[in-house]
Amino acid sequence: MAVPTLQLRPAPGRVWSRLLLLGPAFVAAIAYVDPGNVAANLTAGANYGYLLVWVLVVANAMAVLVQYQSAKLGLATGLSLPEILGKRLGTKRRRLYWAQAEIVAGATDMAEVIGGAVALNLLFGLPLLAGGVIIGLASMVLLALQSHRGQRSFEYAILVLLGIIAVGFMSGLFVNPPDGGAAVGGLLPRFEGTDTVLLAASMLGATVMPHAIYLHSALARDRHGFSEDPSVRTRLIRATRVDVIGALLLAGVVNISMLLLAASSLRGIEGTDTIAGAHAAVTSALGPAVGVIFAIGLLASGLASTSVGCYAGATIMGGLLKVRIPLLTRRVITLIPALIILGAGIEPTLALVLSQVLLSFGIPFALIPLIRLTGKRDVMGIHTDSKPLKIAGWTSATLIVGLNIVLITLTFSGQS
Repeated sequence: MAVPTLQLRPAPGRVWSRLLLLGPAFVAAIAYVDPGNVAANLTAGANYGYLLVWVLVVANAMAVLVQYQSAKLGLATGLSLPEILGKRLGTKRRRLYWAQAEIVAGATDMAEVIGGAVALNLLFGLPLLAGGVIIGLASMVLLALQSHRGQRSFEYAILVLLGIIAVGFMSGLFVNPPDGGAAVGGLLPRFEGTDTVLLAASMLGATVMPHAIYLHSALARDRHGFSEDPSVRTRLIRATRVDVIGALLLAGVVNISMLLLAASSLRGIEGTDTIAGAHAAVTSALGPAVGVIFAIGLLASGLASTSVGCYAGATIMGGLLKVRIPLLTRRVITLIPALIILGAGIEPTLALVLSQVLLSFGIPFALIPLIRLTGKRDVMGIHTDSKPLKIAGWTSATLIVGLNIVLITLTFSGQS
């Protein structure tokens, strides 16, 4: 599909309203508050208190950097990350790369459908399999909105759901505030055995999401197109920085709130290693109203994130394989693995946590090419990353890959 060329010449007020870019980054931010985050963050807080607060802070800082670079790539080149890789890789490498990216996108989608099904079970007592089907159908409605009404309408719907998610997961902190001193102490980087490393990898995979890295370059480009005027691109990229910081700051606060809620209200309570158990404990400790709000937040999280995940999968396939199938058809296909897991009776929270670990291993495949591309002048032109940005990007990639190596070593050596 040809990329439109935009020449932004309207009145100053209209230019400013377009440059604010309040939309693409918030859609990408949904990936950072999905049910996988809920499972990983609640498990970390309930089992280890404030120990792993630092993981979320570091991961969210890296997420701001990564999503900004992804959006900048789309605006500077007029191409998404998958499209650029599709042009640069040979046929065999391109197909192999697509396969790993598709597995990561599939793991994401599976987690999100499962989380939505758990929320419906908590709210209405629906069987998990039936809940998964309902979430799949509801996500089709959102995707149909994007297909027929355009990206802007889709963004409005996602923004509403993001607001519900924020209220759902932060409300409990007002009833039982966390220990401020202990929370600050959790900023000191440390682990306590193999299980905490596994959780850290899960939290990292749930926070710096590979499919969001692929997607954001397309979201920014599709909203604003590509301008041949460098000054227009520069203004768009500057405004994107504001959009990314605002969206990821909100997502980071929500993520940290989940962990703080679990650390302050669920520590030492049996059964909190599952979302259902955590919901029961929240309801018991903070009251049924907070429990209902929590479940509604989880439902909004599952519905919004599975729609965005399906959108990302289509972006990956279109860019790397140059194959485009209707979003609704893709939704039906990608729904099947989640329904199989739900129907098989596998513990949903365990499936969510393990899916996030898989995502953590997929991050370098998205992150390293992104950093390399945004650092190349022949790709980015005047928008090439500055030296400090390059250093920050490669440092992030090194930390992520290093954590995965530690995870593998500790897991297979049996150390604790």
